[in-house]
Amino acid sequence: MLKVLFLCTGNSCRSQMAEGWARHLWPGRIEPYSAGVKTHGLNPDAVRVMAEAGVDISGHRSKLLDELRDVEFDYVVTVCSNAHESCPVFPGKTRVVHVGFDDPPRLAAEAKTEEERLAPYRRVRDEIRRFVAELPQRLGGG
Repeated sequence: MLKVLFLCTGNSCRSQMAEGWARHLWPGRIEPYSAGVKTHGLNPDAVRVMAEAGVDISGHRSKLLDELRDVEFDYVVTVCSNAHESCPVFPGKTRVVHVGFDDPPRLAAEAKTEEERLAPYRRVRDEIRRFVAELPQRLGGG
């Protein structure tokens, strides 16, 4: 089983969505983790839009990368530019892959309505799902 870490700045939204999708789409094929270079807490709008798509991430928590230092990852997927730029060197066979997704909280900051606020979360959720759906092929594991 591939051990994959989804790394983002705050481990509150994009990396959490990616972990949720990997658990949902690839049970038994991918052992997903998520973490951040900082912790910002789990974003309630990310939880909400994932639930709309049938994926429950409400039990996740925002974790620092340091908490996972004993896990040997096959891949680290950075899902934002800041995490990619500050990504530490991983020992051994770990490969780092970067795929950038827009930051929903930043895009939703000026929203006037709930629908406007949730729209970028839904778009990014669906973009992450498409990426994760192709993950074994992208990473050479299937």
